[in-house]
Amino acid sequence: MNSILIYADGSSIGNPGPGGWGVIIRNGSEVKEFGGREKTTTNNRMELRAAIEALRSIEVEGEIEVRTDSKYVIKGITEWVESWKANGWKTTSKSPVENKDLWEELLLEVEGKSINWRYVEAHAGVPGNERVDEIAQGFARGGNLDLYSGSKEGYGVDLDIFEAEEPFYISFANGVFGRHKLWKECEVVVRGVAGAKFKKVTSESQAKKLEESWRLDAER
Repeated sequence: MNSILIYADGSSIGNPGPGGWGVIIRNGSEVKEFGGREKTTTNNRMELRAAIEALRSIEVEGEIEVRTDSKYVIKGITEWVESWKANGWKTTSKSPVENKDLWEELLLEVEGKSINWRYVEAHAGVPGNERVDEIAQGFARGGNLDLYSGSKEGYGVDLDIFEAEEPFYISFANGVFGRHKLWKECEVVVRGVAGAKFKKVTSESQAKKLEESWRLDAER
């Protein structure tokens, strides 16, 4: 049976406000990115929508791992939802459960599937989570996104990294890029150099994007 890996994320500009959701699925040797947008929504609804649409898109059987930075989604589907149902969709304080419609959708999608829900820390440099956040935010802002669909060998994001990488520093001084484990090493390179740039980063993907941006700035 296949082992399927999912990254899912949601975003909203304002709460409520324009929102987007993003998904990355690695199924066997293939990787696919997709997402969507809603005009007025909340962050929690977009987090739920991402998980729903990810699971809805899977047609083959297999072990599924869903990685999300939403504790709301994970705790809701693994701990809270059965109690909510039993209590007539009321919380322990007797208040109506928020987003009931989406929780009901998610319950339908998890039925019969073998799913391991795993929390991944947001904005901590985990490449898959950083990328799916970009997709969600891109849809929320209404931009045109270049989404990937193809072989995992051709995908530029390492989905197997689960823990955040050790932070490091990058520099650009006198036309030369540098990598530094410690700030004092970076400081020696950039201090007193006109136009020098430096940044603390938490992943290789973040470093490469900044370096490309700095290179383009230098060529203007």
